[in-house]
Amino acid sequence: MTKKQAVCVGYFPALSYKPESFPYWLLSILKRLLPLICLLLLPACGSQGTVPVKSANSDFDPSQLAKGDVDRVVETHQLEIFINLRLLTEKLYRRNPREWRKGGQSSLETAVARIFEGRHEWKFTELEGKRGTEAVHLAFRAEYRGDRVLAFIAGLASMIQTAFNDKTEFFVLDDLDAQALYNAARNVEIAVWKLSNARNARGELFLLSNEGTGSAPNLSFEREFGKIIGSLDVLSKIYGG
Repeated sequence: MTKKQAVCVGYFPALSYKPESFPYWLLSILKRLLPLICLLLLPACGSQGTVPVKSANSDFDPSQLAKGDVDRVVETHQLEIFINLRLLTEKLYRRNPREWRKGGQSSLETAVARIFEGRHEWKFTELEGKRGTEAVHLAFRAEYRGDRVLAFIAGLASMIQTAFNDKTEFFVLDDLDAQALYNAARNVEIAVWKLSNARNARGELFLLSNEGTGSAPNLSFEREFGKIIGSLDVLSKIYGG
C-alpha cells in the first residue's frame, strides 16, 4: 500500500462503500413519510369559517408536498362553490337593494365584501349568532327586520363550511364526511325552493330571484345553485366511494 492510499483509507478500512449494501427500503419509507413530515412543519391551516382563496402562483409552495390529488380536487370545488355564492349574493342584492341598505352599508359592493372578506367565522350580530340552516330560516321569517340576503347567504356558506370541517385548505391527513357533503347538497336544494316560494302575509316573495315571466325567463340563479349542488355531490361520491 502506498503512503497516499494509507492516508485515504488507513484509519477506516472496514467502511469501504459497497453499493449493494445501501438500504433502499429506507429510501422508500422516507419518500412515503415526506408529505407527513411536511404537514407537521406547516403552520396552522385555514381558520374556522373563512372563505377559500385561490393560491398565488409561485415557483415552489412547500405546502403542496403535503397534499394529495384528492386534496387539490376538494380545494378546487370548494373555491368554485364560494365563487358561485359570491355571484349569487351580488345578484340577490341587485334584485333586492333594500336588503343591503338595512345593514347600513354604503353600497352593494361593501355589503358583499363584508360577507366574503371579513374574518367573522360566519357569525353576525344581526343574525343572533345563528349559523347554517338556522340562519337560512331567519331570512324567511316575517318578523325578521334585518338583511335577508345576509341571513340567506351566510346561512348557506356556514352550512357548507361545516361540511368542509370549517377548513379552507386540505392535506393528506384530512378527511371529509361523505354524508355531511350529501346533506349539504340537499339543504341547498331546500334553500333554493324556499327562495322561490316563501312569501309574506301579502303574498309577496321575501326575496326576489329568478324572473319567470316572458318568453325567455331569467334562470341564472338556478344555474349558479346547480353548480354548487353539483360540486357537493361530486365530493360526496369521492369520499363515499
